[in-house]
Parts: sequence; structure tokens; C-alpha cells
Amino acid sequence: MSGNQVDQLLNDVGWYEGEYKDGKYHGQGISSYPDGSKYEGKWKDGEKHGQGTLTSPGGDKYVGKFKNGAFHGQGVCTYVDGTKYVGAFLFGEYSGHGTHTYSDGAKYEGEFKDGQPQGQGIFAKPDGTKYVGEFKDGKFCGQGTHTYSDGAKYEGEFKDGQPQGQGTIIFAEGGKYVGEFREFKPWNAIEYDKDGNILGRCINGEMK
Repeated sequence: MSGNQVDQLLNDVGWYEGEYKDGKYHGQGISSYPDGSKYEGKWKDGEKHGQGTLTSPGGDKYVGKFKNGAFHGQGVCTYVDGTKYVGAFLFGEYSGHGTHTYSDGAKYEGEFKDGQPQGQGIFAKPDGTKYVGEFKDGKFCGQGTHTYSDGAKYEGEFKDGQPQGQGTIIFAEGGKYVGEFREFKPWNAIEYDKDGNILGRCINGEMK
């Protein structure tokens, strides 16, 4: 079977209706599987390849590019819980630039690697919390700015999701700490009031 011949195949993996080449799914086709999942789109040498739509039994859906059976290229993943990803994929993983909206309304926009935020990005929550900066393995890591729901803002270094290293935290009323932080706590830092007057010094985690 080859060319534009269209046929239906019943076998142990469900059914396929579409085009063939040399006995393999090739061209445009639809396949339905015993678990209830369904694929409609392009095929090449028996593999999902090119533009297509894959729907899971539970209703999750991917629309976009495939390569050798995997999500690869630009695509959109929509989940029944409200989670959504729009962006680049690399062999089934979020990789490259994308936007991930979470079920609670939080959103990340930026770079991904191996399915996690990695590189420059922006993470924001509905309550006004926002982080702009570097990510590593899905966590705040490197230089960044974190604005909190109460109006406070930290600018500086992060590690494993927490302020760690040199930075400045500015409170809503205007006071601030400047210096070294460990796990979001002033470690070796100077405290200033809103007018820039020194109120105290923190040395090795203790106020002096």
C-alpha cells in the first residue's frame, strides 16, 4: 500500500485510518488506541511525525509538532485541571521558550530545559507575588528580583529558591536591609529606615 491509498487497519493496538507507504502509516491518518487515547495528524514511516493532535483518555490534549513519535517543536499542552503549556518541546520535554500556566492561576514565562524552568524567566501568582530573573532546575537561582504580596521586594542573589548571597530587601514602608542573606534572613547586613538612616547591623545573623 502506498501513495494516497486510504484504508482502515484493525490490530492489537487499536485502529488506524489513513495513508500508507510501504506497509507503514505514512501521510495523514487517525489512530485510536485501546486505552481511549487518539491521534490525528501526520505520520512518517509508522511514527507520529509532523503536525498532529494527541488526546489522552482523561481529556488532556497536545496540539503541535511531533518527531519520531514524540512532542518536538512548537506545541500546546492543555490539561483538564486547567494547566496549560504553550511553547517549544524537545523529544517530549518542555525545552526552549514557553509559557506554563498552572491550575491555581500562577504563570511562568521564560526558558525551559528538561521540562523545568531553566535560564531567564518570570514567575507570577494571582496574589501579586512575582519573580523576575534566573532559574535553575525549576528554582530561583542566580540574579533576580522577587516582589511579595505585601509589597516588599528583594533584589539580589538566589540559591535553591531562596534569597542567598548579596542583595537588598526593601519593605513596603521604605525601610531596607542591604548586604548578605542566607535563606531569606539578613546575615551580614545593614538595616536602614526609609530616609536612609542606619538603624542597626546584622553580623552572622544577629542584630548588633
